[in-house]
Amino acid sequence: MRSPIAKEGFIFVIPLAILTGVFATLSYYWAAGLLGGLFIFVTWFFRDPNRTIPQEPNVIVSPADGKVVEIIPEKDDLLGENYTRVSIFLNVFNVHVNRVPIAGKVQATRYNKGKFLNAASHKASLDNEQNAILLNNGKATILVKQIAGLIARRIVCWAKEGDDYQIGERFGLIRFGSRVDIFVPEGTELKVAKGDIVSGGSSIIGYLK
Repeated sequence: MRSPIAKEGFIFVIPLAILTGVFATLSYYWAAGLLGGLFIFVTWFFRDPNRTIPQEPNVIVSPADGKVVEIIPEKDDLLGENYTRVSIFLNVFNVHVNRVPIAGKVQATRYNKGKFLNAASHKASLDNEQNAILLNNGKATILVKQIAGLIARRIVCWAKEGDDYQIGERFGLIRFGSRVDIFVPEGTELKVAKGDIVSGGSSIIGYLK
C-alpha cells in the first residue's frame, strides 16, 4: 500500500513530530505548538493522493497540480521545432508530486542550474533552475520541465533515460512552491485555458492529433 505522504517528505515530517513530542513532554507548550504547526504544514505539503487517470485515446493529462498561468507558442532545444507551452504554477498549498502526461519512454533528461525567480513570472521558464524530461509514445514527443521557484530549492526527478512510464505515473516532485511547463505539439486540441485550476494526473490538458 502506497504511503499518503511522498517519501522525500519524511526527512522533515519525522524530526518535526519527534521535536513536537519532546517539547510537549517538557511543558514548553509554545515551542510544541509552533513545531506542531510546522509538522501539520509539512505533512500536508508532501501529501501524495491517488488520482483517477483518464485512459482515453491520445489524451494528455496534467503533469502537476496548480493554476495555468501561460499558454504560448515556444521552441526548446530538446524539441527542435515549434511547440505550445502550457505553464502551471504551484503554490505552497498544492500537491507537489509530478506525473507524466502521456505513456511512453523517456528519451532524454536535462538539468540546468539557474536562478530562483518567482515561478509565476514568464522569465522563470527561461532563467530558473530546472529539470526536463522528454517523453515519446511512438507517435508524438512531449517535454515536461520541473522549474524551481522563489522558495523552492530542490527538484527531485526519478525518471531516467530509457525508462518506460504509464500515463499519470509519478516521476518526481519539487519542494515548496514551483512551476511545471509542458510542451505539446502544435495542433494539439487543448482543453485548458489561462487561469484554469488543474490536478496532476487527472485533469486533461488536451488531445494529441
